[in-house]
Amino acid sequence: MDAGHLTRAETAGPPAHPARHGSFSVDKDFTVPRAEVFRGFAEPSLRSRWFRLPGPFGTAGGDLDFRVGGGESSHNVFVSGDTEERLAYRSRFLDIVPDTRIVYVYEAEVDGTRRWISLVTVELSDEAAGSRLTWTEQYTWLVPTGDGEQDAAHLRGGTRLLLNGLSTVVDPNRHPGLGRRPAP
Repeated sequence: MDAGHLTRAETAGPPAHPARHGSFSVDKDFTVPRAEVFRGFAEPSLRSRWFRLPGPFGTAGGDLDFRVGGGESSHNVFVSGDTEERLAYRSRFLDIVPDTRIVYVYEAEVDGTRRWISLVTVELSDEAAGSRLTWTEQYTWLVPTGDGEQDAAHLRGGTRLLLNGLSTVVDPNRHPGLGRRPAP
């Protein structure tokens, strides 16, 4: 093939950083039926109360099309000290089994650079006291932070925070005093 027919990937040379691959699982128990937990993912009014990118409410935005082939997009501006980062998230739903399973892919960007891509499987099951959510994420980190050693821990910790937020929305009796807050 001559150079005029090569794609950008074929002429760009080696990547600046090798991709880092990994996976993790997080379990979260709820005192409500799994249908209530599923609603927290499916209904935009509930999802917007627990899922958003870091940063102030005033700069956050996004939309949800919860169906196979649909997706979600979110953006926000995160400020820490004198550092400002523009965050973006885009997903596509691959499989949805009501009250049972959600499978989707997403990509995360910081300042216009795609940092990582993940495949997420959310499984819901019955438990004696309510239900259990199992979140399994398989990630490919494209642009690591520094040497990349803390990226997986950051992703896992962020997922736990998200699931805690989901719990306050769909399982408010487990969180007395927090109650149900209206959507911003």
